[in-house]
Amino acid sequence: PELRSVPVNLAEDLQALVELAVQHFGRLDCAFNNAGISGEGALLADFSEEGFDLLMAVNLKAVWRAMKLQIRQMLRQGGGGAIVNTSSVGGLVGKEHLSVYCATKHAVLGLTKSAALEYGAQGVRVNAVCPGVIRTPMVEAVISGTGTSLEDWSKLQPIGRFGTPSEIGEAVAWLCSDRASLVHGHALVADGGLTCA
Repeated sequence: PELRSVPVNLAEDLQALVELAVQHFGRLDCAFNNAGISGEGALLADFSEEGFDLLMAVNLKAVWRAMKLQIRQMLRQGGGGAIVNTSSVGGLVGKEHLSVYCATKHAVLGLTKSAALEYGAQGVRVNAVCPGVIRTPMVEAVISGTGTSLEDWSKLQPIGRFGTPSEIGEAVAWLCSDRASLVHGHALVADGGLTCA
């Protein structure tokens, strides 16, 4: 079967992805819920209701829907498995012009920790990764809307550079692996030291 990208907020497509993984691999041992859009970049009082609803649908509801399906499949298999959700440093702190985005990413951590409590005894580990400033098209679009430069943003992290998607991928792969067997309900920060300040 061909793996494909789907809109993450459509329940039937999320179900199809779980079924495709099981059809292809025979079971679902790990899942990475990497949903996120940045939103309008407006102050809280100026944020539109439509923009709020869209952020909630993609950044939070899609993760919740995916987790439901993934957990049900893992339990059908007799338990066991690892789920990793993408939060953000915005799930740990606030940021001007990103209040609703930060709210959704805080909520992803709440889902992660609560699911860890609910399903840990059945062998389903649930963790989150909290990236800092990662060089992605989404981050570049946010930066272009602020009137600041890529160089300015690269200095936000004490390591003096952007992170890369592959660096986040390595953290996620570790969290999904048996090498992280004791890591459960954790928010792994991969931010080049951004939240140390």
